[in-house]
Amino acid sequence: MDMNSVNVEQIVKQVLANMSGAPAATPASAGPIPKTARVAMLTELEHYEIKEFPIPPVGDDDILVKVEGCGICGTDAHEFKRDPFGLIPVALGHEGTGEIVKMGKNVKKDSAGKDLHVGDKVVSCMIFKDNPDITMFDLNKQNIGGSDVYGLLPDDDIHLNGWFSDYIFIRGGSTIFNVSDLDLYSRILIEPCAVLVHAVERAKSTGILRFNSRVVVQGCGPIGLICIAILRTMGVANITAVDGEQKRLDFAKQLGATQTVNFKDHKGLDALAAAVEASFGGHPADFGFQCTGSPVAHANIYKFIRNGGGLCELGFFINGGDATINPHFDICAKEITLVGSWVYTLRDYATTFDFLKSAKRIGLPMDKLITHTFPLDEINEGHKTNLAMAGLKIAILNK
Repeated sequence: MDMNSVNVEQIVKQVLANMSGAPAATPASAGPIPKTARVAMLTELEHYEIKEFPIPPVGDDDILVKVEGCGICGTDAHEFKRDPFGLIPVALGHEGTGEIVKMGKNVKKDSAGKDLHVGDKVVSCMIFKDNPDITMFDLNKQNIGGSDVYGLLPDDDIHLNGWFSDYIFIRGGSTIFNVSDLDLYSRILIEPCAVLVHAVERAKSTGILRFNSRVVVQGCGPIGLICIAILRTMGVANITAVDGEQKRLDFAKQLGATQTVNFKDHKGLDALAAAVEASFGGHPADFGFQCTGSPVAHANIYKFIRNGGGLCELGFFINGGDATINPHFDICAKEITLVGSWVYTLRDYATTFDFLKSAKRIGLPMDKLITHTFPLDEINEGHKTNLAMAGLKIAILNK
């Protein structure tokens, strides 16, 4: 009997077993799995240590994923430098993706209802807490702020809690998505892209952001650049990018910005605001996205926006300090509509998959956002490269 016949016979047996109600072989496995996994554990400020931990038994509702790669996020940078969440020692990495190598008998579908099998490529999103406002059946009530996230979990006796590792242990009750139809770099970019999909959805709720809107995006790190790409993919075609690094502004044009303003070329806020207006042919912006973590930048962006315009502030994942604005001149007299955005909902994840496919179809070079890659053994160098702003998105890739 040839191998194809063996495979067909196995499939037929599986189908018949499901029809008869008999349980499938459990847990399903891709083959031999090592007894231990390497984990990059942040053990002190600015230092990861590669540790080895046993891979626990996979329960009926659990999934074991072999990690392929994970992006380094600004949140990881904050934790690396300051540990603002008090998690050390901790296994970080939440922009990760990999392949299912083992799964429990109760695992049949992902969080969007798509079939799951050993060998599928997946990403995780959140772990539900006992919070009735976050359910799989009403995904718009709250953002991810009311739940836990792999890569930001306190250390426990499992340890395989973050994507900076060889394997990650996805426990029952977690959300997971089958993204086998996306390439590796696209999968690594899903999490940060979801942040911007959510922000643009928040912006749309104002009723001000439209196809023909003049939009200013302040800050061209990965977040601002992805914001530009999403706006362009949606059909917004009049976008000015503002930043102080010319290389980032040049790449902003590749992702859909039509004009750029380097704030280093202009002395004083009035001159900078005039430059933004000039980029729009003498008109202030209809809408602004503030994508930096700078309170000064937040205070400045009001000056770029027209009376009756809108603003989405998404640059502050943690407390970055106070901003000084004039409520009369900046908000009331201009009747600015302001929305805040913080991470995402589950529904935004599903939307993000379609965005990445659409961006590729129209030729936006999203993969070029990942400028540097490092193996797990060199994760400290990867984080230092990220802090030095030597590139855009830095990723850890496993062999």
